[in-house]
Amino acid sequence: MKIWKKVLVTLAALTVGTTTGISSIHAASSQVNSELKQKGELTIGLEGTYSPYSYRKNNKLTGFEVELGKAVAKEMGLKAKFVPSKWDSLVAGLGSGKYDVVMNDITQTPERAKKYNFSTPYIKSRYVLIVPKDSKIKNLKQISGKKIVAGTGTNNADVVKKYHGTLVPNGEFSNSVAMVKQGRAEGIVNSREAWYAYSKKNSTKGLKMIDVSSEAKPTKISALFNKKDSAIQSSYNEALKKLQKDGTVKKLSQRYFGADITE
Repeated sequence: MKIWKKVLVTLAALTVGTTTGISSIHAASSQVNSELKQKGELTIGLEGTYSPYSYRKNNKLTGFEVELGKAVAKEMGLKAKFVPSKWDSLVAGLGSGKYDVVMNDITQTPERAKKYNFSTPYIKSRYVLIVPKDSKIKNLKQISGKKIVAGTGTNNADVVKKYHGTLVPNGEFSNSVAMVKQGRAEGIVNSREAWYAYSKKNSTKGLKMIDVSSEAKPTKISALFNKKDSAIQSSYNEALKKLQKDGTVKKLSQRYFGADITE
């Protein structure tokens, strides 16, 4: 009898411990749910027209950040819901509560940090210089006075100006490449990801890519949250950390960019 009493007491103790563990998990989940736009759903704002980050294929939304968003939401115990929006209203939509998070190749900047919180970075965006293979340009210091293509108002354009290049404005990467091939510009400053994405589907014959990370500090690409939604941010970061550790993020990078853009 004494043995059975001990067993029952032990089982009772285990049951209490287990119940407490479940209770604390539920408490954390309810905290996240209280901040969500819709309970049980992680509403993600993105453009949906920005390949290979988010775009439509056979009328279905896909892309690196779409698949990453689904994986993170699943790890958080939520279902991902995507809300495509135009870039000029995307970040403002987060502030107005249109979605819980923005995933759209968002660069961490001091200006954005004043109003919003960032996730742990999932892309390390390195600046590259793209020039003809026979070009004598080898680094950013040598673009001074040269016609260099970059999108107006972008970090790329800031780099061109910093190194005294003559800015040739063009935000479309394929058009930028065409301008260099046609001799209308002497080079392009853009991200390593843009080069990889273009190279995956197009010929880069006659061009070379130069990593200029030593001259222009790489930028961190993260998800964006409202400052009040600290529970969502914390849960998202925990889920993302697991996906980075198990190799999921790198696999998605290889699938959509043909290279590892996480380092």
